[in-house]
Amino acid sequence: MTSKTVFAGLLLSALAVSSSQAQEKFVKTFNPGSYQQILRENAAKPFILAVWSVDCPSCLKDMGVLNQIRQNHPDLKIVMLSTDDPSATSEVKNILARNRLGDLDNWIFGSDDAQKLRYEIDPGWYGELPRTYFFSSTHNRVGKSGALKIEEFETQISKIKP
Repeated sequence: MTSKTVFAGLLLSALAVSSSQAQEKFVKTFNPGSYQQILRENAAKPFILAVWSVDCPSCLKDMGVLNQIRQNHPDLKIVMLSTDDPSATSEVKNILARNRLGDLDNWIFGSDDAQKLRYEIDPGWYGELPRTYFFSSTHNRVGKSGALKIEEFETQISKIKP
């Protein structure tokens, strides 16, 4: 192989890596006040908040369904929130990338006080996962615990989309 061929191969590899990284968004740290920030950023828009963890088998099953929902409703915002601590960020990113969800609005718990963060989201939620919230454009919400089938997602989405 000539040095030009090797250089061209390296250049194409670098471009492919930076292209795939460009599609992946940064995982933001969810701290006190972050829930209100998410609500502000999605004012007057319906959206889904999907709360999950790397240690939750049902959450991982939901990932494929969430990807399908995203394909069915490309105009509907989906916010992903991992309840893991920041040391799991690399694993969170890998799971999101494997399920083609890395380019969504992704968050991970940042505070040592997970109970306080859960309470901020929903005082009636005690941490069961997965937990999915469906927000209407007026931010009326419905929370569902457990892995949901695509039909259950579609039923809830039909209630929040105009």
